[in-house]
Amino acid sequence: MSILYDEGQQAIATESRRALEARVSKDELLPLLQMQGAYHQPFWATAKEQGWTALALPEVHGGLALGLIELGLIAHQAGRTLSGAPFLTSSFGAAKAIELYGTDAQKARWLPGLASGETIGAIAFAAGADPLPAQPSVTLADGRLTGVAGAVSGGLFADVAVVLASGPALVLVDLTDVNRTAIESFDNSRCIADLTFTDTSAETLATGDAARAAALHILALQAVVTAHEQTGGAEALMEIARDYAVTRKAFGQPIGAFQSIKHRIAELYGLVELARANCIHAASREGQADFITAAAAARLSATEAYDTAARDCVQIHGGIGVTWEIGLHLHMRRARSLALEQGSSFFWEDVLVDRLAGDEA
Repeated sequence: MSILYDEGQQAIATESRRALEARVSKDELLPLLQMQGAYHQPFWATAKEQGWTALALPEVHGGLALGLIELGLIAHQAGRTLSGAPFLTSSFGAAKAIELYGTDAQKARWLPGLASGETIGAIAFAAGADPLPAQPSVTLADGRLTGVAGAVSGGLFADVAVVLASGPALVLVDLTDVNRTAIESFDNSRCIADLTFTDTSAETLATGDAARAAALHILALQAVVTAHEQTGGAEALMEIARDYAVTRKAFGQPIGAFQSIKHRIAELYGLVELARANCIHAASREGQADFITAAAAARLSATEAYDTAARDCVQIHGGIGVTWEIGLHLHMRRARSLALEQGSSFFWEDVLVDRLAGDEA
């Protein structure tokens, strides 16, 4: 596709931005940092009300049958406004796993709820810092799971999870009776939790090499959504830095007149636009042979853009940039949490190198 959005897609971006800017505010997000077990409920209510949870799912199960491009537009705007819950990404990942690898019965049971947003999904693949481990931390035997899936984003409120277990095997788990332990983090609105499985019933989606391939594909889908969210956050920070630089004065002139400031903002613009182009390209390649390569490139460029923007925006503001009230630390915290969800830059660099120069070349 073109790197330009059509009129319908632009309308989605405009309306989602309007809705989120009206319903998400810094003053509501700041208290969430100091408490566990809470997320910004108006954001999730808006997502359900606007049909964003159904955007990329099939119509037969209550979806809108759009795609990753449109969902990416929503994620971009969510990143701009610091959406106070991770469920848009995690539920999408779980729903796509069920849609692509589940049975008709599993689809009928779970997809309508995931499409409406009444059911929340989670992805539990990682073991420690490895987002796709060769030795998963959860063991599957005779259709039962044992072990701990650590640091699951959205896990504190999820109703269903797709888990990577020993074998390897990709399995579907109803979390109704699963023990959850909330994890204190610097971004508590991510609702991160350890999920403890004790002889828990699980339904198999894929096994062997097919399970690892499926898990990587789901990670790549989530990585593209997350990359859009990161790009939105980087764009917002670039604009905040620009606006401050043209109003704050030093030595009788706006600080934006100094090369050290104007060059830094210009560099942020370049990083944001590169990340945006990579995100659009990756979203357009869903279902194609080079999708995972494109997803890795989008993920890497978006992580660099958001991390750099978070750091530079604080520095441009000077001392006021580190105060609680101004709220730039909200973006700094989110930049760091998103940089780790769906795998770190080291993981996606390895994926990209393997695809370009390794066995996949």
